[in-house]
Amino acid sequence: MAPQRFHEQFDHIQRSMPDVPLAMGPDDDAHYLYEKGVVLARDGEEARVVEDTVRAHFTEAQGLLPEHVRRTGPQTNRTGVTRIRVGDPGQGDDTVPHALRALREAEDRGGRRLVSRNHVLHIAVNACPGDEPVPVPRTEAANPGAAEGGYHPDSAVRVLVVDTGLVHDHPSYPLLAHTTGDAQLTETDGEGMLHQYVGHGTFIAGILAAVAPNTAITVRGTLNDAGAVLESEFGAKLFEAVDRDGWPDVISLSAGTPAEGTYGLIGLDAFMRELSAQPTLLVAAAGNNGSDTPFWPAAYAALPEYADSVLSVGALRADGDAGACFSNHGPWVRVYAPGERLTSALTGFGTPVPYLYQHSTYEACRYGFDYACTCQFPRHTGVLSEGRESSGAKPDQVMFDGLAQWSGTSFATPVAAGLVAAHMTAHQERDPRRAGARLLADTTDRAEVRGAHVPALRPPTWRPVPVATPALQA
Repeated sequence: MAPQRFHEQFDHIQRSMPDVPLAMGPDDDAHYLYEKGVVLARDGEEARVVEDTVRAHFTEAQGLLPEHVRRTGPQTNRTGVTRIRVGDPGQGDDTVPHALRALREAEDRGGRRLVSRNHVLHIAVNACPGDEPVPVPRTEAANPGAAEGGYHPDSAVRVLVVDTGLVHDHPSYPLLAHTTGDAQLTETDGEGMLHQYVGHGTFIAGILAAVAPNTAITVRGTLNDAGAVLESEFGAKLFEAVDRDGWPDVISLSAGTPAEGTYGLIGLDAFMRELSAQPTLLVAAAGNNGSDTPFWPAAYAALPEYADSVLSVGALRADGDAGACFSNHGPWVRVYAPGERLTSALTGFGTPVPYLYQHSTYEACRYGFDYACTCQFPRHTGVLSEGRESSGAKPDQVMFDGLAQWSGTSFATPVAAGLVAAHMTAHQERDPRRAGARLLADTTDRAEVRGAHVPALRPPTWRPVPVATPALQA
């Protein structure tokens, strides 16, 4: 993706975590963020090995002090993870790469990864946005549209959305009348402007409710208001969500991160092991980097021990014939669903809410595609990308009064999760993993993604969205 936009998103996430110094991956193409001066290790003996190895390495390295190496978190916890401080994040270069190099030899000897960065997991439209939300008149229908059937509490499929919270006026949207969960903590700034990407969790819940009406949807505000969380905290927050509500049938998760290697995330090891022992199906977004680099936790779907418990979802473009330009891809992505220019609930049902676009559209697709993608249309001018304040005419400002059109694997994910839930209802299937496997086995639909023909899930109520000219304005 465009380096400028990635840097802007980095700044946005950093502002949401003022007490956590963050760094970017080795180069702009890595597309991951992590905590400066800290590494993660498993509790117990492995944490001790990490401390001793890094401390010895730092004793020999100029300018690195062994007294910096210390545990900053509990030695035992449910997630099985210890944060180890390996340097002063405010002094000089980041010490995390030094620590990782020091441990490579020990890892090779043991055949097991001992340490990792403390990654930032973020909603899939945050560090890698497909586009920004566009207002849609209330006279237009949701897309996917509402499927037939109603809500029956005794038989409803339980779906947990792990995301940002619900906006305050979400009950005004009929499809969300039965949705419960956490409130979005802050929706607008001091001038009444909608914060960047507020409504993400609400938009996802609206898609789920449309595709599968007989769902009991709970939205937990597990991520901060910018849609981000440290890996060291995320496992514990996931445990809190399932402890609070019980293990659901389906978890819809539209957040993650790229990472080094193909092992997954140390911070999620314990949660993933417990997930595999439960009947729950995790449906996770593949991410919007336009890359084949695994995006975790969606990429757990490619690991044999999690193949039946994780469904990774990429995004189809607006016409449904091929992959969206922004969608991650590769053998670790199990299925694709519509994820470009979907319509769902955002906010402003009672009182319209103004929003300033944070990013400009481009003259051409930033991933090199030649269709009318969301990189280019609808046209709008972004404050950050233009490096200027709003003009008097405010060409970058729009008003939301309920519905929005939005793109990303974030939104293909609830389409797939909803189809699994709808399959459970239609076939009176109580096992979500069996329902997901049967859904994939039965689908004959295919789409072209980077030259490969891949399984595609297209809801009956979904409508292709043509974009013929640049005249479509935000």
